Order: sequence, then C-alpha cells, then structure tokens
Amino acid sequence: MAGGNAIRGSRVGAGPMGEDERGESAPRQTVSYYCARGHVTSPSFAIGEDSEIPVEWDCPKCGLPAGLDADNPPEPLRNEPYKTHLAYVKERRTDKEGEALLDEALEALRARRTAVVAAD
Repeated sequence: MAGGNAIRGSRVGAGPMGEDERGESAPRQTVSYYCARGHVTSPSFAIGEDSEIPVEWDCPKCGLPAGLDADNPPEPLRNEPYKTHLAYVKERRTDKEGEALLDEALEALRARRTAVVAAD
C-alpha cells in the first residue's frame, strides 16, 4: 500500500509554468561558432539595445576558441612553457650586464668581509 501521499514525487512549486507566471521571454538570437577542430557550437543570446554578441566563444567539446567564420576559425592558443626566474632575468639583461652586476656584488661582499676581519 502506498504511503497515502497524493502528491508523491512532486516538489513544492513544481508544475507546468507558462509565460503567464514567469513573465515574457526575451527575444533570442542563435549564433553558430566554429572551432579549429571542426566543432560547431550554437548558443543563443538575448537581443536588446545593450546586448553584444561575442566575436569568440570557447568550444564546449575541446576548449579551443571558436569564431563566427566557418572557413577561418581562430588559431588555437599557444601555451608558453614555464619559465624560471633566471630565464626572465636573462631576457631583461645581456651577459655583459650580468657580469657587471656580479662583479659589483662580489666587490661589495669582499669589502664587507675585510671590514669584519679588520674589526676582529
């Protein structure tokens, strides 16, 4: 025997809702985006005075950028490998500048050491 609950399997507020209860739907426009792997994505956007349709969209299947032109999809993003701190320093300074800085630091270190030895 059932539990005697007449609305079993239903939630509070569940039921058919039409535009009368929800309000009027905004007008929509469906736009197709094409990625480099040939996937097509067609999201719909609300049409309005302040709405703007994006030029690129992320493909939900492969994650690559997708564009509006089917014949010329955007290039996949190129991932840069991880760079160490030393690699960034070498981009900013030449070897000659690096040697000059190293010599300056060594001279300062030697001067501090001789000052400590002379104080003892």
